[in-house]
Amino acid sequence: MPSKRRFAALALSLMLTSTAALAELRVGVTMSSFDDNYLTYLREYMSEKAKTDGVQLQFEDARNDVVKQLSQVQSFISQKVDAVIVNPVDTMATRTLTNAATKAGVPIVYINRRPDDPQLPDGVVTVTSDDKEAGRLQAQYVADKLEGKGQVAILLGDLANNATHNRTAGIKETLAKYPDITIVEEQTGAWQRDKGMDLTSNWLLAGKELNAVLSNNDEMAIGAAMALRQAGRTDVLVAGVDGTPDGLAAIKRGLMAVSVYQDARGQSEASLDAALKMINKTPGEQHVVIPYQLITPQNLAEFQALTK
Repeated sequence: MPSKRRFAALALSLMLTSTAALAELRVGVTMSSFDDNYLTYLREYMSEKAKTDGVQLQFEDARNDVVKQLSQVQSFISQKVDAVIVNPVDTMATRTLTNAATKAGVPIVYINRRPDDPQLPDGVVTVTSDDKEAGRLQAQYVADKLEGKGQVAILLGDLANNATHNRTAGIKETLAKYPDITIVEEQTGAWQRDKGMDLTSNWLLAGKELNAVLSNNDEMAIGAAMALRQAGRTDVLVAGVDGTPDGLAAIKRGLMAVSVYQDARGQSEASLDAALKMINKTPGEQHVVIPYQLITPQNLAEFQALTK
């Protein structure tokens, strides 16, 4: 009987050890700002994926503070997490984050915003979308609707992010083909709905004649659309980027004319997959690109199904 007890105890010990080993895989995730609507979806989809994969996630809000984000990454490393996923506050200030993680031998994945560093070392993966393409897609749609002539304004995202610069570059690259389309305003709304609304209201109060507003994201676009509606202007085209549920609802209501789908689920799942590959030392791509897709009133239902 004692030997049976010892055998049972040993079996239980092995089972508990095995279970603990499965639960030990931990990934620290720092996001630039929990207030960002799109990043909320990234967190939700990443959490869903983590549950399926048996990974424990620890989320931290950097609150748009570069120093705070570095401290969070350093804290993750000191806690001996298996990998770190970062949505950077400032894409020009990621080298210290990269150096801290790689020096400690901790894999690091940059999600949604790619660092400005042209060369990244081993142990670093980026999961992003081609932001220039987002700008090109929305600008081409607007140019076609305006029949190649009119006055437009651009709502810029956070100036510290290369997503802002690249989406705007894509817009300008496309509109440059249309000499009768003039960009009359270009200001940052820092990705926020209320700022997009305030800027657009100010432009209208200043007497700016607008035929379209091209926004670097859906939140600012919704703000612009609200300001235009309050002013009784239903003739101005409003274009966004992200294809968030709020953005899709705005297209359905006729507030926005178009958006560009940035696949939050695709980015989240690919980021966690990349982290797991590096943890398990499995080969994978260093730069994973999730494609953008144009959302119009005609194909809206397709994207509403994707975001449910």
